[in-house]
Amino acid sequence: MLWKDSKMTKLQLTQAEIESLTFDEFLYLRNWINKLDDQQWEKQIEEDFIAGKLDFLIDEALFEKSKN
Repeated sequence: MLWKDSKMTKLQLTQAEIESLTFDEFLYLRNWINKLDDQQWEKQIEEDFIAGKLDFLIDEALFEKSKN
């Protein structure tokens, strides 16, 4: 379990660094993380769409539209 312990140590060090940031530095980091999260979400949606994992949504929408 050395790897897991090392990873947690890295995470704990990162958390301590974040806690030591000034308010402005924290705001910058938070905004950067939010943008990164948005980019990763968009990438995942695109990959899921290409893989056909979202086809059920199209099918449901077409079914609902056909009922009107």
